[in-house]
Amino acid sequence: MNLTDKVAVCSRSFSRNTVLRAELIARYGHVTFNETGRQLEGDDLVEFLRGHDKAITALERIDDYILANLPELKVIGKYGVGLDMIDLDAMRRHGKHLGWTGGVNRRSAAELALSFAIAMLRHVPAAHREVLAGTWRQHMGGLLSGRTVGIIGCGHIGKDLVRLLQPFDCPILVNDIRHYGDFYAEFGIESLDLEELLTRADVVTLHVPLDDSTRGILTAERLALMKPTAILINAARGGLVDELALKQALIEKRLAAAAFDVFAEEPPQDVELLQLPNFLVTPHIGGSAEEAILAMGRSAIAGLDEHALP
Repeated sequence: MNLTDKVAVCSRSFSRNTVLRAELIARYGHVTFNETGRQLEGDDLVEFLRGHDKAITALERIDDYILANLPELKVIGKYGVGLDMIDLDAMRRHGKHLGWTGGVNRRSAAELALSFAIAMLRHVPAAHREVLAGTWRQHMGGLLSGRTVGIIGCGHIGKDLVRLLQPFDCPILVNDIRHYGDFYAEFGIESLDLEELLTRADVVTLHVPLDDSTRGILTAERLALMKPTAILINAARGGLVDELALKQALIEKRLAAAAFDVFAEEPPQDVELLQLPNFLVTPHIGGSAEEAILAMGRSAIAGLDEHALP
């Protein structure tokens, strides 16, 4: 047991998880958990982290201001796979280390995207709402099997989704800044530019990080390229899609349906979008499977001692 380093756990879900708490306490003698039930930010976050050598963070924004006020903080273990909440340049400038492992929640996110595709093709959300409102009518949907799936981003989650799609015999299109030639050949994947993927796919699903190259990647103009029968899925990051343009496309039936787990602002405030019958919303649960929580938590714990940056 490490009896010298003091560890602060910012994440609320990590702090509530009895298994992860026990495993971290067994490794470190001084641990402070976030028992407030609030997501910490700004000066509150600085105050919580002050006096600690190491921290486990999740959705907390770690920027230059936070790091400049915590000279004693040496290491951050990332709970989760997205790094858009951490200013990596600031981490380097301040000499902080980052423990992070990509793809530890890939199966959880890939299964959610798959469930979204099937649910929207079979009109599950709309049918559910109608039954609750007293209407009993059969919706005519369609199969996922045989439909063309376009995957934007073929990293850990995108690749896992490809594997999950194999029994459905779906032609798979991919757009990625990297070219995974051997993987594409193994699964018969066609690599395309983004515009062609959008015009050809029946289901488009996003699996890219949020950074300067991907922010707003699905503009109104690009959404207009999609088939009116197509479905859009975003279980990656908020800010990738022009949500106002998406709403108009759904209202005007220029896009059949969409399912989003993430939004530019969370919780989302556009009630009109959320209440559309051809829109499915979940509250950022892509990594919220028990198995994924444990994998992410153990990765964050390991990252306190096994780290890369600066």
